[in-house]
Amino acid sequence: MNIDVKSGIGVAPMVTEPPEIQSVGVVGAGQMGNGIAHVCALAGLPVTIVDIKPEALTKAMDIMARNMDRQVKRSLVTSDQRDEALALVTTSTDYAAFKDADFVIEAATEKEDLKRLVFKSLVPNLKPSCMVASNTSSISITRLGAVTDRPEKFIGMHFMNPVPVMKLVEIIRGIATDEPTFQAVKALAQRLGKVSAVAEDFPAFIVNRILVPMINEAVFALYEGVGSVSAIDDAMKLGANHPMGPLELADFIGLDTCLSIMQVLYEGLSDSKYRPCPLLVKYVEAGWYGRKTGRGFYDYTQTPPRPTR
Repeated sequence: MNIDVKSGIGVAPMVTEPPEIQSVGVVGAGQMGNGIAHVCALAGLPVTIVDIKPEALTKAMDIMARNMDRQVKRSLVTSDQRDEALALVTTSTDYAAFKDADFVIEAATEKEDLKRLVFKSLVPNLKPSCMVASNTSSISITRLGAVTDRPEKFIGMHFMNPVPVMKLVEIIRGIATDEPTFQAVKALAQRLGKVSAVAEDFPAFIVNRILVPMINEAVFALYEGVGSVSAIDDAMKLGANHPMGPLELADFIGLDTCLSIMQVLYEGLSDSKYRPCPLLVKYVEAGWYGRKTGRGFYDYTQTPPRPTR
């Protein structure tokens, strides 16, 4: 109970209801962007995906349709649900397509400079009430939010890959994020069938603060000759009951993304234990990012993929 200073009478505190999210925008038509659009559309939300490359938008729609077909075959959704969801998705190369969106989430490459440019171009096209999120897996939400005209309506919503399969969403408040935005995003995660883990705005948050240094250590083990690619991955699968070896997982995530996260940790926490392995740096410099480029710690031009070391 608050006290009115003029009358001395108790006054009930004002309760602000979280805004309801009825339409969603997604920036970026890559693996994460089309996955986020996928789950939003299946939850009955109209979704607009914006990407600068028309061919990326076409590819995203094709991938979404194929992934929903798999869900139909596994009886996870009906064919009617698939058709209704796909009909809710529209695409554009222009941020102006977000003019009526209640919530826009950025899913661009894990580079802070790029994300800052995206937000500077994005926000002039949004209505004042629109909330904005980043799907960043490591970068400060406070810093990204400060680039926008609405830091109080800015939040981190980090989906796991592949989005239609993984149940977790990390929700990260920046220092300026207000309570209605936080509650609205928690409600959205629940509507999408996800479980929320609330993380503080520290470098790499929870999942990648723990996971990516483990991957980096596996790369160090390879770099130092402790074991081969197969030995390291088999050891962790059979000895620690991991469903996927750390080097195979690194290829799945993308070695460029793993390196970006390690750099954020190393620079943000100033601790030498987060130093990126030189071999990881070398692979990224070579353009060997993993599955998406056909080569990483495994060669994906062969079936089954073979270790490269």
